Amino acid sequence: MKAIIGRTLLLTLMFSALVAFFFYVFMDLSYAQYSKLLLETEAADMPFLAWLFSTIFVTSLVIASWISLNSRTRENFIIKKLEDLYSKQEFIKSNKMKKQTNRSIEQLYEVLEAQRSSLRRITDERVETQDKIIQERIVQERQRLARELHDSVSQQLFAASMLLSALVEQQEDDSPIEKPLLQVEKMVQQAQLEMRALLLHLRPAALHNKTLAQGLEELLQELQEKVTFDIRHRLEDIELSKGAEDHLFRIAQETLSNTLRHAKATEVEILLIERAGLVILRVQDNGVGFKQDDGKGGSYGLQNVQERAIEIGGSCKIVSVPSQGTIVEVKLPIEKGGLVDDSSIVGR
Repeated sequence: MKAIIGRTLLLTLMFSALVAFFFYVFMDLSYAQYSKLLLETEAADMPFLAWLFSTIFVTSLVIASWISLNSRTRENFIIKKLEDLYSKQEFIKSNKMKKQTNRSIEQLYEVLEAQRSSLRRITDERVETQDKIIQERIVQERQRLARELHDSVSQQLFAASMLLSALVEQQEDDSPIEKPLLQVEKMVQQAQLEMRALLLHLRPAALHNKTLAQGLEELLQELQEKVTFDIRHRLEDIELSKGAEDHLFRIAQETLSNTLRHAKATEVEILLIERAGLVILRVQDNGVGFKQDDGKGGSYGLQNVQERAIEIGGSCKIVSVPSQGTIVEVKLPIEKGGLVDDSSIVGR
């Protein structure tokens, strides 16, 4: 309202000056004639001067209101554009605004978009850095726990197992404590297997610039020194992404850990080959196995294996027969076009 009143007064003053200038320049009248014209001439029972001033004021008020309304409309339109710039993060040029205004808002949008991109990048880098630090600390802690368990509990279990074996050998047949000693010996041996499986699980999944085949070779050599069953393997060098290699290595760890804990196997075979655009990782044992419907097929370890296979776009198949063993097979396509019909590639 203040803006309208101010514009009205300013326009009234300007129009009055223009009218006075017109009368002075274009009408050759004396002062007396001016006075008579302005004061004595009446239109609609009103002196000409009052009528003229009223007309100028009303015209100024109309023009001032129109200017204010037009300015308010443009201002609201620009505010809406700026709100869209903030909320919707978009800017579309409009013919209702001047080219200069369009260009100014577009430059503001470009600056804001650049700042958003910079902030997103900084945030992502910070999160990645934090994740990397956390993962490094987790790996260090796992290694520390593995060393301490190996140097303390594992060695004590080994010593207890050797002592129990010596005591069992010294007992006479049908001795009353022979059977309890044998049971304790089996319990200690099972605890040793559990400990070895735990140490295997705690082993970091990082390949440290090795290929998947090299990492598995090193893992199996290390494992063979700690277990009594026979490990056979066939490993081919296959070019895979870093994520796929890490997941397949972790799948092999998880499967071998389950074999140590539950299979009671005497032979384990590891296969890593490429056939018809598929990477095939297979772990097979001749252990006790389990029925597919007894709940073990959905155990946490095997469920982990299946989830990891899905994460890298592969498939996982688990086949187990009681008293005959278990096969865990993961197939991962390395060519575009998804999974291939591979039912005849690797026989059971």
